[in-house]
Parts: sequence; C-alpha cells; structure tokens
Amino acid sequence: MTANRSYPRGHRYGLHRVVKPEGVMPQPAQRLDARPICHDNELLIDVDCLNIDSASFTQLKEEAGGDPERVAERIRSIVAERGKMHNPVTHSGGMLIGRVAEVGPSFPDQRLKRGEKIATLVSLTLTPLQLEAVERVDLETGQVKVRGKAVLFASGPFARLPEDLPESVALAVLDVCGAPAQTARLVRPGQRVVILGAGGKSGMLCLWHAKKQAGSGGRVIALEAREEACETIERLSLADEVVRVDATRAVEVLEAVERATGGRLADVTINCVNVPNAELSSILATRDGGTVYFFSTAVRFTAAALGAEGVGKDVNMMIGNGYAPNHAELALQTLREFPPLKRLFEERYVRTGKHPAL
Repeated sequence: MTANRSYPRGHRYGLHRVVKPEGVMPQPAQRLDARPICHDNELLIDVDCLNIDSASFTQLKEEAGGDPERVAERIRSIVAERGKMHNPVTHSGGMLIGRVAEVGPSFPDQRLKRGEKIATLVSLTLTPLQLEAVERVDLETGQVKVRGKAVLFASGPFARLPEDLPESVALAVLDVCGAPAQTARLVRPGQRVVILGAGGKSGMLCLWHAKKQAGSGGRVIALEAREEACETIERLSLADEVVRVDATRAVEVLEAVERATGGRLADVTINCVNVPNAELSSILATRDGGTVYFFSTAVRFTAAALGAEGVGKDVNMMIGNGYAPNHAELALQTLREFPPLKRLFEERYVRTGKHPAL
C-alpha cells in the first residue's frame, strides 16, 4: 500500500525522532520530531481520539479547575511544546485510536490497509503527535476527541479495533490492558488478593481475573474510596469482600486488610489508584514474601522503596509494565466472557451526545 518512492530511514526504537536531548530514547526525551512524514519503518496515523491515562487526566482536571476548555488548552500546549502527550507533572500519557494513513515499506505488519482503525498499545509519552484541533473533552472518561497525526515506531505494538465492541469501550479497555494480563500471571489458586482503586476500569478488570485465578479457595478483597463504586463491585460479585477506604490512608488500609484476612494480609496486592501516596498502603497490606504490583502511573517508586525499608517489609515490588504478550486480546475477551462488566463499560464509555463541545 506504499507509494513507489524513497522513504527516509528510521530507527526501530524511534531514536531518529528525538530532538532533545540527543542520545536518549523517545520516552524520556524532552521533545520529539512529530512532523507527519512517514519513515521507512513507521506507521503514520490519522488520530481520532486520545485516551489520557487516569493519573494524568486527574491532574489535568485539578489544574484546570474542572473546566474542559482549559484541559483542552493544556493538552494542546503540552503537545505543541513536546511533540507528544507527555504530562510534565505525572510523567505519563495514555494511548490513542486512529486510522492508518500510511505504512512504511519496512514496517513489521504490511497487512495493514489505509483507513483501517487501530489502537496504539504504547504510551503517548513516546508517540510523536501533532494536533490540528482538540474538539471535545469528556471529563468523566478522560477520552479526548482530536484531529491530528501520530507516528508508531517499528517496535510499537498496536491492536486492530474489534467489531463487536464500541470504539470508546475498546479504547478504555486497551488503555489498561497490561493490568489484567499481569494479574492473570501473578495470582495463583487459593491466594489472598487485595486490589486498591478497585472501582476504576483497571481495577474492575483486575478483580475479574483475580477471582478467576484465585478460585473458590482464594479470597479477593476490593478496596475503594467511592461509595457508588463499592456498590457496583458488590452488585457484580467481583470480590469476596468490598471495603470502602481511602487508599492514601495507610493505617486505615492496614487495619481493613488485617480484619479481612484474619491478620494474614495479602499474598498479592495490586495498586490501581490514580493518585499518589498509596505506595505505603499497598506495602502494609501485603505479607512478608508477598508481591505488590504497582500498575498506577501515579506511584512514586522512591516512596515505595523507602517506605518498605522504613517499615521493615520484605515484599516483592513490581513496576506496572503495560505490556505483556496477548494482553490486548485478554482484556477485550474479559468483557466477552463476563457480559455484566461489558454492560458497565458501555454505560460508562458510550456517551452519545454527552461530550461537552469545545
């Protein structure tokens, strides 16, 4: 599908797009070259929608005082300054959906067709992005309708959008698909599992896989601050016990988990909280020798390391790698296997006419 012309050569990991500082990878770079010129091993994308990650969008909303126009302006300014959507406060981004505009002749998947809808499965913090317009911001979902161009490097995974799910639902699920995949890997039959921030999209998906993996001999405990979210988890029977507690209040979390586990604490704790200061809560909730999986990008890993040292806890701490083999299909399949969760995601993310226009 590529024209008979010469293409500039690109580096597999996108080093040719780094403007400053020289010699670094695209993710930590201060600025990328986002010109919509397709290199030989790149995919050029017409962008339709950004899904800003939860930690970043929460920060942007707070900074903007809940004003969607100010959120839109901040997104425009970040992208214009950095050539990517890389929040300078949370250092996180999100992902996007769009249509294939051009496929370089050396891009790994030559089966892609112009106009095909895809979702990128790499962070916006390393995705060259140029925006023509920010059209509307949904303050409830973190999804932002835009017009622009983006570039996917040869190393970047992507997913074709499924035909059986609304695009906004698929986007929401794919944004966090690393979390349920890692949960399915980590949890073993009979284990005690604690999930903090259990009422969000990543938390709900993790709960389902934790229940599936732990089985009837295990125990899954959902910790969530919002009353409505607690009621939803109970209604869907996604946890053996639901506790309403602020994940940033470490002592209250510890006491709640001690009560729920008879003092034995969690074998596996998964942090899906979208604000900082839940690091120590996750550590205290976990038994010595247990595992803490920090999926949230709001986590400060210095605080986690020093916090564990300070309370004398010997726990295995995992950084939330958003990639795992087959993670996109596993996350999407979750909604197919559990229709009540699919309906919930549709209620949350299919929003006909509800977007505030900008």
